[in-house]
Amino acid sequence: MLDFRLLGPVEAHCDGTGVDLGPPKRRTVLAMLLLADGALVTTDRLGEALWHERPPTHARTAVQGHISQLRRQLHPTGRAAIVTAGDGYLLRTPADRVDARRFRTGVQEARRHHRGAPASAVPVLRGALRLWRGPALAGLRPTPLIASLAAELEESRLIAVEELGQALTAAGLAEEAVGLLRGPAGRHPLRESLVAPLLDALLATDRQAAAIALYHDTARRLADELGVDPGPAMTGAYARILAAPGATAGTGSGTSSGTGPGSGEHTEAPAGPARQTEAPAGPARPADAPPPLLLPRSPAGFTGRPRELAALDAVLAAPADAPVCLVTGPAGVGKSALVAHWAQHAAHAFPDGVLFARLGGFAGTVPAADPVFVLRDFLVALGIRPDDVPRNPVAAESLYRTLLRHRRVLVVLDDALNHGQVRPLLPGAAGCATVVTSRDRLEGLIAGDCARPLLIDRLGPEEGAALLAGVLGADRVAAEPDAVAHLVRLCDGLPLALRLTAARLALRPERPLRRAAEELHDERQRLALLAAGDLDLASVLRAGVAQLPAAAAELLGLLAHHLGPDIDLGAAAALPAAAPGETWAALERLVAANLLEERADGRYALHDLVRLYARTLRPAPDPRRILPLLDHYLCGALAASGAAVAGSQPCCALPADVHRPAVEADFADRAAAMAWYATERSTLVAAVGAAADAHHHDRAWRLAVLLWPLVVQQPEVQWDAPLGRALDSAVALGDADAESRVRTLLGWVLTEQGRHEEAARHLESAPDLARRAGDTEGEAIATANLAQLHDRLGDPARAGRGYERAQLLARDAGSPQTHMLTTYHLARHHLNDGRPAEALALARHGLDLAPAEQVPARRAMLTDLCGQALLRLGRPAEAAEHFSCAARLAEQDGFTADAAEYRARAAEAGRPGRA
Repeated sequence: MLDFRLLGPVEAHCDGTGVDLGPPKRRTVLAMLLLADGALVTTDRLGEALWHERPPTHARTAVQGHISQLRRQLHPTGRAAIVTAGDGYLLRTPADRVDARRFRTGVQEARRHHRGAPASAVPVLRGALRLWRGPALAGLRPTPLIASLAAELEESRLIAVEELGQALTAAGLAEEAVGLLRGPAGRHPLRESLVAPLLDALLATDRQAAAIALYHDTARRLADELGVDPGPAMTGAYARILAAPGATAGTGSGTSSGTGPGSGEHTEAPAGPARQTEAPAGPARPADAPPPLLLPRSPAGFTGRPRELAALDAVLAAPADAPVCLVTGPAGVGKSALVAHWAQHAAHAFPDGVLFARLGGFAGTVPAADPVFVLRDFLVALGIRPDDVPRNPVAAESLYRTLLRHRRVLVVLDDALNHGQVRPLLPGAAGCATVVTSRDRLEGLIAGDCARPLLIDRLGPEEGAALLAGVLGADRVAAEPDAVAHLVRLCDGLPLALRLTAARLALRPERPLRRAAEELHDERQRLALLAAGDLDLASVLRAGVAQLPAAAAELLGLLAHHLGPDIDLGAAAALPAAAPGETWAALERLVAANLLEERADGRYALHDLVRLYARTLRPAPDPRRILPLLDHYLCGALAASGAAVAGSQPCCALPADVHRPAVEADFADRAAAMAWYATERSTLVAAVGAAADAHHHDRAWRLAVLLWPLVVQQPEVQWDAPLGRALDSAVALGDADAESRVRTLLGWVLTEQGRHEEAARHLESAPDLARRAGDTEGEAIATANLAQLHDRLGDPARAGRGYERAQLLARDAGSPQTHMLTTYHLARHHLNDGRPAEALALARHGLDLAPAEQVPARRAMLTDLCGQALLRLGRPAEAAEHFSCAARLAEQDGFTADAAEYRARAAEAGRPGRA
């Protein structure tokens, strides 16, 4: 029996075995049919789900193709039928075979039959929620329609979680309710329908203080972000909390020492006779206490950063808004030095003092500072006697904010670990301002407390040179500008790395900077050289990595050994063979920790020093474990080659044991495919070598030949290395088909590069190898390429015979694409041989071999050839029309240089008097 799954990745299973549904667009079509619950889904609706505002010209044909494939895939596997009706389709399958329908039925049953009996509703709701395997409709392209449908499913999931939480508390299982609700409430802190049952569950587990703190934290968020007060659900829960024995209203300040639902327990006061839960009525600072001036030490030798200093001034220019500025950036980029330098000069704008705390979030040698103790130190600095500092953290926060209510104080919190460490220390008072530094991007602080981020980037060449000159002297730096630029690059523009390098050089005044650059260039010793005394870059990086979750640290080590300079989500998921959602979460954590750079195009990259350190986390992966990654690129290249020349036959089949990637490549058109090739070129070339080195020869040759659309577009590039490795792998396999394909492509490249003797060594054996493999189409292409070589060698007669044989072979193979190509070559040969009429007839025949919407580039070549033949026949007006048409076709396929050449021919043919 066939089962469909939408509550997570879109899947189909037949008797427990997964059904291969193909690429994401095909799964999108299936999901749309399943979500319709048997109702009609129009073709336009399916197109909206697939492409939104830019459907391709062949959208309806593409939808029909996906429907046809789904019918073939689903028909043998169980009772599911896709029916064509009107201008659309509907899918007939039993309701209990779709997880989304079973989930909805379970929730409805819990509401209908178990109202007033919460204990009996619990197992029904648990069973419904167990159907979820991850985010709804995962793996589909997030067009607006798909995103909206997924959001609807996620909303129904949240409602079920809320109802289960209420049922658990009512059934006496409040502890389980807290565990169920805390995570979702933390992710949706403004959702009162989630927070209210969590308040009830906390009360039922004797966590009144945590419940009070959560209520005030949520109330503050609602006021700050939405401008509203809590609604009836939350206020009713709060009233029940206050009515409980021993409960108090807390501070009413709207904040807590925790970070929200996940840390409410930590707001309970310690036991003891001096327990205090309410804030003092007013400021307790003695009138004669001097303003605190806890300024950090001004950094010696600070230089540059005018943009960042101006940005700090701008962010904190309106203290009436109690601004919070988050200064974030990678380890060693100089965040603390920047803020310390700025604070020294900005202190005069805060007449009531400066509070500074080093939170030690990434110190590495000692635990991060507890905000409770930092808050105590701040209160003492503000004039409160140590014995009068409230022991209850909530009350201490309230007193802190009361003291600052009418004052202008600057608070500097250096090296924060997370937003939970920062929130209790925010003044929250008009007139005060806060600057926080952290390696982490602290998105919770930005979202929850409106912190304005200031990202500190690495130094550029000029800034890096200025830093070195400040230590080594301007003359020494000016004497070797190339070496200085190289040092800045090798240090990734990190001030810490540059200062460590400068320290070594300052003690060696006779050493040329060029020699220092040569030493750092050796990756094996670079990190060891970036050290001075008890300060070294590796330790600084180690402290940041130590704060990572295990999955993120594991992924970081794998990324360090990746084949290319950058990576996308799909390839990253193939590294540990994890689910895309898990990999995405790990990537996001690495980006948030400023250990990984996310680029505008959605790709990720490690800077060199982080990469070198990350390689120490784990050895290079076992060659046997790189198969999923190789297969990710193999499947991507196969899809790209098909999209690059629409309608063409794949140049190879996937190996039988291929690992299907979690995120399959899907290209809308040739432009998208060629853009992917350009982005992944260096990685694909490296993958060929890695596959050969690991003796995955069946992957090595396939990866190489699937580069052919890029090879044909850029024949001047030195493709010898990957194609040579691929040839070695084909020979090692004893596979005549593989060897023929590699020699055909390599021989063509060498011909285009004018290396005719080398080309002949490959092309003379390629047709026979293809014939032995039973590949008539491959023999046709190899024969045509060999004929081209004979043309270049000045043997037109032999070339003509080769072109004629290639055309006959292509016709027998039944491949319109190859038939077009070989016909073009034969027509070109006739034109060069002084037979324009025959060339024109052949070119027109070639244009009739494939549908007009396919292969615009090859149609452009044939159309241009028609124009040249017409020009030779004395028909310039017709020739000009053909050249203009060829230019349009070439532009359509992205061949802009060819299009320009065709337009020039059209202009020349259209000149008056041309005959």
